[in-house]
Amino acid sequence: MGNTLHSSAVLMGQIGQRLLQAGIIDEAQLEAALERKRQSGEYLGEVLITMGFVTSQVVGRSLEEAIGIPYVDLMNTVVDPEAVGLVSEKYQRRHRIVPFKIEDRRLHVAMCDPLNVMVIDDLHLMTGFKVVPLLALNTEVQDCFNRAYTAKSAADAVLKEIESAEIGGPEPELSVDQLVGLAEDAPIIRLVNSILAGGINSSASDIHIEPQEKCLRVRYRMDGVLYEQMVIPSHHIAALVSRLKIMSHLNIAERRRPQDGRIVFAAEGVPFDLRVSTMPTIYGEKVVLRILDKAGISVPLEALGFGDEEGALYERFIHRPHGMVLVTGPTGSGKSTTLYASLNKINDVSRNIITIEDPVEYNVAGINQMQANPRIGLTFAAGLRTIVRQDPDVIMVGEIRDTETAEISIQAALTGHLVFSTLHTNDAPGAIIRLQNMGVEPFLITSALVGVVGQRLLRKICSVCAEPETPDPGLLQALGITPEQAARGSFRRGRGCPKCSGRGFRGRSAAYEVMRVSDRMRDGVLRNVGGTMLKEIAISDGMITMKESGIRKVLSGETTLDEVCRVLLSDEGERANIELPAAA
Repeated sequence: MGNTLHSSAVLMGQIGQRLLQAGIIDEAQLEAALERKRQSGEYLGEVLITMGFVTSQVVGRSLEEAIGIPYVDLMNTVVDPEAVGLVSEKYQRRHRIVPFKIEDRRLHVAMCDPLNVMVIDDLHLMTGFKVVPLLALNTEVQDCFNRAYTAKSAADAVLKEIESAEIGGPEPELSVDQLVGLAEDAPIIRLVNSILAGGINSSASDIHIEPQEKCLRVRYRMDGVLYEQMVIPSHHIAALVSRLKIMSHLNIAERRRPQDGRIVFAAEGVPFDLRVSTMPTIYGEKVVLRILDKAGISVPLEALGFGDEEGALYERFIHRPHGMVLVTGPTGSGKSTTLYASLNKINDVSRNIITIEDPVEYNVAGINQMQANPRIGLTFAAGLRTIVRQDPDVIMVGEIRDTETAEISIQAALTGHLVFSTLHTNDAPGAIIRLQNMGVEPFLITSALVGVVGQRLLRKICSVCAEPETPDPGLLQALGITPEQAARGSFRRGRGCPKCSGRGFRGRSAAYEVMRVSDRMRDGVLRNVGGTMLKEIAISDGMITMKESGIRKVLSGETTLDEVCRVLLSDEGERANIELPAAA
C-alpha cells in the first residue's frame, strides 16, 4: 500500500510542471501555489484548484494521462446509494474511496489512489463484485462523503437511538452528577460529534446551538451566512450543552453566566481548534463554536482578493521599515486573515516579529506570539510595553481598543518599528477619525500612520455551477455601473449544485480599499476636516473604494450584483430604493 500511495503522491507533486509545460498556468501562479503548499501541506493539484488557477477537471485529466486510469468527476456524477451502502463509511473514509455505481456485476469505485491493489482486493472480497477503479481527487472524495453522510442524517440516526432507549429529558433542577451522566452517555457523545464534524466538513466558520421554546436549533455559518441544519427535541438541551462544556473544560454547574472555553476536535484525523462561548437565554444556554481553520489562515497575500493596484500599494506598506498599518472592518470581515498573510509575507530569520493577541487563534512558525490576559493585568497596553523592550522589528497588536493602546502603538511606530493592528470602522478614512475620537493627537497620527486598509468579504460564485446571468437594470443603476461597463462585463450566477450544497456560492473573496497617508491627507488631518472630506481626499489620491472593488469583481464574474448590494451598500440613501434579495 505504501508504495502505491507514494507513487500517487509523487504524481500529484509533479502536476505543477505538467500544467506549466501545457501553458495552463504560469510561473507566478505555480510559485504562489507552491508557497501555500509548503505552509498547508496539501497536495499541489488541490492547492491550484483552491486558488482558482485551474479546475478540478483539468487536474483530473492531467493525472489520468499520467497514470492511464480514467478520471471520474464526482461533482457531476450521480452516486448510487446502493453502491455506497456496500462498504462501511469508516472504511471509505480511511482509504479515501467512494463506490458510486453497480453495472453488470461490476462495482465502479472512485479512488484517490487507484493503484492500491490491496484495497481493490479488499473491496472484491467484501462485496463479491469485480472492482473497476477510477481516479478521483481527494477534495472531491471528501465532498462526496459529506453529501452521502451529512451531519443531519448522522444526528437523526442518533436521535432515533436516544428516543428508542427512552432517555428522559433533563430538567433544570437536575444535579451536576446527573448532568455529567447524561453528557457522558454514548448517544449524546455521538450526537455532539456529528454536529461538530458536520460543521467542519461543511467548511463552516461557526456552529450555533440555540435553544428555542419547543426545540433546539443547530445552524452553521457558511461563507458568512447562517443556514439551519437540524432541529433537536428541546429535552436534550441540557445533556448536549453539558457535553460541550465537558469537552471545553467549562463549569457545567454554572448556567447563569456566560463562559468561554476551547475544544480540540479531530475530524478525519486532523485536529481543529474550536473556540466555545456559552450564553444564558430564557430557554436555556446557547453555545456558539468558532472553527479556527489553520489552512485558511495560511492563504498567501496574493490570493486574498486584492486588485493589482491595491495589492502593489499594500505590499509597499508592509515592506516599510517603520510606521503603522491599520486594517479596518466589522467583526468577521477577514481582518485577521489579512494580518496573518501580511506577517507571513515578511516573515524571515532577519526580522524579530512579535504579536499580542486576544486570543491567539493561530500559531505561526517563526513569530513570537503573546496571549493577552486582562484578568492578570496583561492588557494590550501592558503587553506592548514589554514588547518594545524585546528588540522587535515588527509588532502586531490584535486590536486597538483604547487610548492607551493607541498611543503606545503609535510611539512604537515612531521609534523605528513597523506596527500592524486593527480597528472596527466602516471604511479606511474612518480609522483616522476613530483615533482622533480616542484622543490621539493629529500630529502623532500624521507622523506614524503609513496607510489603512478597509475590507469586506463577498461570497464567490461556485465555479462548478456558474452560468451567465442577465443583470438587473435597477441594480446596475444603484451601483453606478454604466451601460458601457455592463456591455464589457461577465455577469454570472451560481445555479446551485452538490459542490456548493445548492447555495450557488462557494468561498469568499475580500473587497478592499487601500488608503495611503499622503501629504494632502496629512494636511487634512492637521486641519481636523471631517470623515467625508478625508474620503474625498483619499479618492482624489487614487484610492479605489470597497464599492468599486466589489463592482470590479462583479464585472469579472467573481461575485454577483446582489451580493455586492447586500454587503457594500450600507448607506441608507444608497439602499432606500433597492429591494435587496435575501441571502441565499
